[in-house]
This record gives sequence, structure tokens and C-alpha cells, in this order.
Amino acid sequence: MKKVFIIHGFEGSPNGGWRPWLMSELEKQDIYACALSMPSPEKPDCHEWVGEISRHVDKRDEVYLVGHSLGVPAILHFLESIKFSIAGAVLVSGPSEKNENKKLDSFLKNGFDYKTIKLRSKNFVIIHGDNDPLVPLSSARIFAKQLNGKLIVIKNGGHLNGRSGWCSLPQCLEALLEMMKTNL
Repeated sequence: MKKVFIIHGFEGSPNGGWRPWLMSELEKQDIYACALSMPSPEKPDCHEWVGEISRHVDKRDEVYLVGHSLGVPAILHFLESIKFSIAGAVLVSGPSEKNENKKLDSFLKNGFDYKTIKLRSKNFVIIHGDNDPLVPLSSARIFAKQLNGKLIVIKNGGHLNGRSGWCSLPQCLEALLEMMKTNL
């Protein structure tokens, strides 16, 4: 069974921005979609977030993960921790390295084991705004290069969240549907 799990970011919620729209669009196509409520979004802990993703993902399903902002490193650390592969991941506006926000250190201080991560997902698409005020476009370029992922840059996208005016994200839906076609 195809299942899509959406991971929100720092101080986010399952119902913010484009997440409800994406779930609705996927459900119209009979694809199970769920935006997870990550623990303590104001004081996030990477171990807790990886545990929450693990609680929902079953290796018997055809799983796709979508992460926004801090949800991206959470997904990457989840992929480092598992011994099976998922069908694909869409990484939206995610940071690739430590920044001035110390609350994010547990996600970013040790970097990523890209070699292992690439073994755990068949497909990666990275989506980023060209003028993101919170996460530089260079992060998306790093992910695209390290994960052999497709990079989609959105002109004037900002952080691709509700505050930037994003109540839908068609590029994410298209990326997921394309992945699903290639996994037939």
C-alpha cells in the first residue's frame, strides 16, 4: 500500500501551510497521506522526532516521506537509522548544516551519513525557494548533490510555508506522483 507521511518543521504543525492541501490531493487519488504531529515542535529533539517517524513507517508498505524545514533533517536521520528502504523522499526548504538556532543542534550538529541515506531511499527530490530567508539555497544544492536528487528551485518561494503564502505546493505533489510512476 502506498503511504505518504509528511513531517512539519520547527514550531510547525500538521495543519499548517500546504500540508492539508497535499493530503487532500493525495487522498483524491486513493493514496494514504498523513501529516505527523512531531513532539515538542518549539523545543525539538532529533531522537524523539526520528522515533515518531519510526512509529508510523512500516517496511511492508510503499512509503514516501515529505519533510518541510526541520522535517528534512529528521527524515534524513530516520533513513540513517533503518535497515530497509523506502520508495522516495521529497525534501522541502531543509537545512543541511548547523546555524545560529541552537534549538536545532540535535538535528544538525553531526551532519549526515549520505552514503547510508542513499541506500535507504530510491528517489529524492529537493524543493527550495530561491529567496528563502531562513535556509539558504546552498542547503538544497548540497542535498541534491549528495543524494543524487532532483532539485526544483521556486522563484520567489520564500521558505515555502504558510507565512510565505504557500497553501498548496503543486511541485511537491507532482514530484510524489512522478516517483510513484517510476516505482511501478
